[in-house]
Amino acid sequence: MKIACSLEFDGAYLPSFYKEIVGTNSNTPKNFKLLGSAHDIKEIKIKEKQGVKLLFLSPVFKKKNKKQLKINNFLRLRKSTNIETAALGGINSKNIKLLNLYGIKNVGSIDWIKKIYG
Repeated sequence: MKIACSLEFDGAYLPSFYKEIVGTNSNTPKNFKLLGSAHDIKEIKIKEKQGVKLLFLSPVFKKKNKKQLKINNFLRLRKSTNIETAALGGINSKNIKLLNLYGIKNVGSIDWIKKIYG
């Protein structure tokens, strides 16, 4: 976070494995936003303590050999926090329609975007 602030970034990403509690100080820009990811309730609670404002819950759909959350677990985890959430992991043109049916509007996808835009 110190590096992001010193470089005048708008925010920083805290991966699920990053457990250190970070705090803002007088050097933190007013509109600085922390993003994070989590896979379970324990990690969500850590991200709440870290002050994350947008939380990627993943992987919603199967991605390689990783265990997937599926829609029901995503919805359950989303209800466990007041942090704004986004679906991440295995999202493509087919299953994004399913996310939309469940009212999931925030998504993140690298592979799908790469496939579309090369």
